[in-house]
Amino acid sequence: MPKLNTAHPDVKDYLLKVGRYWVEEFQVDGWRLDVASEVDHAFWREFRREVRAANPEAYIVGECWTDSQEWLLGDQFDAVMNYGLTEAFLTFFATNEVTASEFSYAIVRNLNSNSMNVNEVMFNLIDSHDTPRALTRANGDRDRMKLLMLSLLTFTGSPVIYYGDEIGLTGGQDPDNRKCMVWDPAEQDAELLTYITRLIDLRKKHPGLANASGYQFEQLNDETASFLIRRQSDEVTYLILFNNGLEDVRFDLAEPAADLIDGQRYTDTIIVHGVSGKFLRVE
Repeated sequence: MPKLNTAHPDVKDYLLKVGRYWVEEFQVDGWRLDVASEVDHAFWREFRREVRAANPEAYIVGECWTDSQEWLLGDQFDAVMNYGLTEAFLTFFATNEVTASEFSYAIVRNLNSNSMNVNEVMFNLIDSHDTPRALTRANGDRDRMKLLMLSLLTFTGSPVIYYGDEIGLTGGQDPDNRKCMVWDPAEQDAELLTYITRLIDLRKKHPGLANASGYQFEQLNDETASFLIRRQSDEVTYLILFNNGLEDVRFDLAEPAADLIDGQRYTDTIIVHGVSGKFLRVE
């Protein structure tokens, strides 16, 4: 690929016009900037000004694989592809390489790395066109894929699902992770699709999951690879229970809560089966 001198006036002018053109003429909602860390900050500051002049609500996300705070100070990108979070999710839920404590440390570190306004729009994902698919990382285990989706769709920020993950598409490194979508319903994982569709529906109905509510680990147990996440705001409290181990785990509830997925109500305790989770709302 060519290396362009973005400090050259003609090059810069051309690229800035491209950034603005598609927003003005075709109303694209934003830009995903490939290999964004290899372009100088001065250019991205001008790019943001041009794009935001065309649409003050345009979303600008950069592909940055390492620490990205210098791009997230309000003058360049709104978010980056959150690969740090991706690896935390995968090494716990998919591959079982880390303990619950190590997972919680990685999550808290990720959240504390940025300001809240950045976390609320962060581009969160469990796989992409540049990584093996999550189901492949999970060795084809549908239950672990469900835990990955439960964690992604109840986390602060903007969850992004790579095409085909919702119907059980697998794939290793390039180009296997970019193979064609499977459109035949008979070849799709209908159970996984139903589960993910339900989570997406709940995400839309409970916008507090995206932003205002906190994210607190409780009842964390390394031996059983389990924990409870409390997401609490002034209006509502959610409890997301994760059991990444093989044995059933009992969680103690301080208040009555109802399962948002199946509607079952719990008063004081709840049993979560191995490699599964629960999504509750405190009553």
